[in-house]
Amino acid sequence: MESRRGPLKSAVPSNVVSPVRRCSRTACGRPAVATLTYVYADSTAVLGPLATYAEPHCYDLCAEHSERLTAPRGWEVVRLLDGSAPARPSGDDLEALANAVREAARPQQRAAGAGGGRAIDPMEVARRGHLRVLRSPDN
Repeated sequence: MESRRGPLKSAVPSNVVSPVRRCSRTACGRPAVATLTYVYADSTAVLGPLATYAEPHCYDLCAEHSERLTAPRGWEVVRLLDGSAPARPSGDDLEALANAVREAARPQQRAAGAGGGRAIDPMEVARRGHLRVLRSPDN
């Protein structure tokens, strides 16, 4: 017998299933950016980058819900950094970079002033920035 609906290929395509994973929170339709996993033995909630595939005991969260995440009293929240997200440089990082640029900009001054004010190590053969080339103790 043939079905009255006809062949399966004539079915109407559905837009209900989305290839983008959505936030697991009720009534939130935003795309998921992080995955939440509970480690009950350690009383820890681990929030990390979006898992490669959905697992039954993990929860996908959007950016807003992952930022506002709190754990029950006595639990710890561990937030793992996403490797793909650029880390924001700290003030120390920027200062170290500025100092390195200043140091690289004045190599002539460093070479000219190497003899004055600083004791010269007899084992030192050459110097480049903060690196030193030392003579072998056997020589």
